Amino acid sequence: MAPVPIVFDVNVLVGAAAGGNSPFRSWPSPPPTSGNAYADCLGIIVDAAEFGLWLSPHILDSTARVLTEGLKWTGDKIELYLRVLAEMTDHSGGGIIDPPVTVHDCRDHEDNRILDLAAEVGALLIVSEDADLTSMSPWRGTPILRPREFAAKVDGMRRHRRR
Repeated sequence: MAPVPIVFDVNVLVGAAAGGNSPFRSWPSPPPTSGNAYADCLGIIVDAAEFGLWLSPHILDSTARVLTEGLKWTGDKIELYLRVLAEMTDHSGGGIIDPPVTVHDCRDHEDNRILDLAAEVGALLIVSEDADLTSMSPWRGTPILRPREFAAKVDGMRRHRRR
C-alpha cells in the first residue's frame, strides 16, 4: 500500500530538533514517550509504516533560517539536520518538491506555502502548531492537526490494529 502523503509545518521540524530531550536521529515511535510531541511526529515518519513525509525547498530553507537565527545552530549542524530530513522523506515514501505558488487562503504568506505543498501532493493531513493554520482546519477537506493530536491519533490507530 502506498504511504499516505503528509506535510509538516516548519514549527514541527524545528521543535523536533530543538525540543529538549529528543536529539535528532533517535526519534521514538509512539506511544509517545519522549515528552516532545514534535519529535514523536518525526518518529512516526521514521517508522515508514503509514505516512510519506513531503517537504519543499521553502520549508527546508525556513527551517534552516529559524535554527540559525532563533536557536543559533551552526551551519554544519543545520546541514546535517536537513540531510536527515531529506533521507526521512525518501525512506517514508514522500519526497521534496517545489510546488507552484497558487494558494492565497491564509493571511500569512509562509502558511500559504505549506498549503501549496499540501495541495500539490494531495496531502491527507497537515501537522502544525501554527494557530493561523489550525484555525483553518479542515482546509479544503484536509485536516490540520497539532503535533500532540497527530501523535495520539496514530498511537490509537496502531493500538487498535494490533488487537
